[in-house]
Amino acid sequence: MPDLSCPSHLCISGIKSQIDMEPDRSYLAPMKARTLLPRLHELAGQFPVIFLTGPRQSGKTTLCRHAFPVYRYISLEDLQNRREAVEDPRAFLERLEGLPGTILDEAQHTPDLFSYIQGFVDERRSGPIIMTGSQNFLLLDRISQSLAGRVAVMELFPFSLAELCDRPPADPGSFETVAQTTVGRPKPDLDTLLYQGLYPPIHDRQLSATDWLDGYVRTYVERDVRSVSNIGSLEVFTRFLALCAGRSGQLLNATSLASDAGVDATTVKRWISVLQAGYVLHLVRPHHQNFSKRLVKSPKLYFLDPGLMCHLLGIRGPRDLVTHPLRGAVVETFVYTELLKLHNNHGPRRDISFWRDSNGREVDFLIDRGGRQLPIEVKAGKTIARDFFKGLDHYLALAGDSQGVLIYGGDESYRRSGHLVKPWWAIS
Repeated sequence: MPDLSCPSHLCISGIKSQIDMEPDRSYLAPMKARTLLPRLHELAGQFPVIFLTGPRQSGKTTLCRHAFPVYRYISLEDLQNRREAVEDPRAFLERLEGLPGTILDEAQHTPDLFSYIQGFVDERRSGPIIMTGSQNFLLLDRISQSLAGRVAVMELFPFSLAELCDRPPADPGSFETVAQTTVGRPKPDLDTLLYQGLYPPIHDRQLSATDWLDGYVRTYVERDVRSVSNIGSLEVFTRFLALCAGRSGQLLNATSLASDAGVDATTVKRWISVLQAGYVLHLVRPHHQNFSKRLVKSPKLYFLDPGLMCHLLGIRGPRDLVTHPLRGAVVETFVYTELLKLHNNHGPRRDISFWRDSNGREVDFLIDRGGRQLPIEVKAGKTIARDFFKGLDHYLALAGDSQGVLIYGGDESYRRSGHLVKPWWAIS
């Protein structure tokens, strides 16, 4: 059974360190709560193996070490540990016998170890094994083959707005209710938040977003991408990454991307897959309810952090964002990431899709509510205009439903024209 002695308010993000024998709890400083913690505890009591994945620097290591402070921590980025796991996996696992549990950090470095873990956990020779990894493209196929039925897969994203503001997370089931004014706005204004993004180190250590994100991009491109894909020129791939940032919130057009990046369409599709697996972006699929045969079939591309998107667009401060022509796309990207975190952190993730017909009428997001789709429209402005509701009205007339949600850049929560209007800060 997992150790439940660590209260959720102690879970933070931070820098990992190599600890292999006796637990060192000196890092257990109270910082940001992580909404995923109770579910992590719950699943660790049900499955012999937990695989926690997500973007680099989203706080996976620190969450695990705070959730299970008595578990042995082994970093597989450490060359000695990695060599032992690769050269003699059985002897490596024997070190774990009789332990209350183990955290294997950066497990993507030793994918061949998974098949040996299968037999080890089947014999119940230790407590749960918690594996972390940010390179999803290397891990999921191997895990599904080797540990089917024995592993629970969880994803940890950067801070949600609720986590950043140290407030209780919203209940996905109450999303269609008017926001309580007692929740209050976060301290950073919207443009500052969009520019900084929500990666934990920027906020935990009060770092310059520009400097930190520059290092993040360099590390991601030069280390992660190069290790899993023969991308050729790093310069071309970095330019491609920036081109994708300029298309966040738009339909994916591989031909146009290929032309602008100077590569072929096949390369674009392969690179998009790499960016998806590395938690840089998601593709959101269109909803194909049979209202019309003239529905758009291409997915929309979204970055998974608005700050990273802003950095790649060359935005170097909140003031630059105020008048930027892509500010609306950055706000829409932010809303998508918050919706994703909201539903991911509270259990099985609900599908998020969009609806658009060939005439350009669309709804930004549809949330699967079990038997119906909740339509959500996003507007960056602080003032509501009547035509903001056109897409919602058209979709609801076709779907035979009665209410949609408009998320906007203002502060008030109320009902208008039969729809719920919610401020940007009240969605998570």
